[in-house]
Amino acid sequence: MKKDKQTDLCATCGSQMEQGKTTFTVDYGSGVVVVRNVPAMICTHCGSEWIDDQQAEKIEKIVDEAKSQKRELEVMSLSA
Repeated sequence: MKKDKQTDLCATCGSQMEQGKTTFTVDYGSGVVVVRNVPAMICTHCGSEWIDDQQAEKIEKIVDEAKSQKRELEVMSLSA
């Protein structure tokens, strides 16, 4: 399958995006969730990070579980 070059460009600055990993933090008021090693597209110029829908769903599940268990701090790492 051929990749569309337009999707490889940063929406913020127009530079090239590369696959990498990032840390995503959610502060939901009564607690904080930190998710490390999240696969993301990262701009080589400005550093903007874009997480795809599949990874976002994983993060949402982690946050929902932390909220339901009333955790004040949750630190997780996503595996690819």
